[in-house]
Amino acid sequence: MFQEFKKFIARGNVLDLAVGVMIGAAFGKIVTSLTQSILMPLIGWIFGDIDFSNWFILLGDVPADYSGDPTNYAQLKEAGATMIGYGDFLTQMLDFLIIAFVLFLLVKTVNRVLDEMQEKQKETEDSSASNEVPTDPQLDVLKQILHELKEGGNTPKD
Repeated sequence: MFQEFKKFIARGNVLDLAVGVMIGAAFGKIVTSLTQSILMPLIGWIFGDIDFSNWFILLGDVPADYSGDPTNYAQLKEAGATMIGYGDFLTQMLDFLIIAFVLFLLVKTVNRVLDEMQEKQKETEDSSASNEVPTDPQLDVLKQILHELKEGGNTPKD
């Protein structure tokens, strides 16, 4: 069973998938940082200091022992208040849309490059196929004999 597992892990597609998952996780962190550290503050500045993270609906009462800011989502969540944090959801949707758009551009670019490479390869194959005439050793010998006959191959050589 261990040998089968070893074969399974050694297959290229499993290793490629593992690398893809790790790169995807790292890429997700980069995009999350881009969204939270750059885009959301920029959007907030443009639209008047909007902070999506504090957009929420309080479903119940604020806990009795809570003494923090009643408009701070993170503090209320930590205190155990029941809320719908739609601002966080909007931030996560923005993260997703950015990741999806970047992946779309990446796949589009890779497909275009691959298409260009295949087109060049096809052109190369077509031009080499049209220039090459299939050769047959017997045909080559007959052509050589015919050439010698035309050149006066019937005259004795010294």
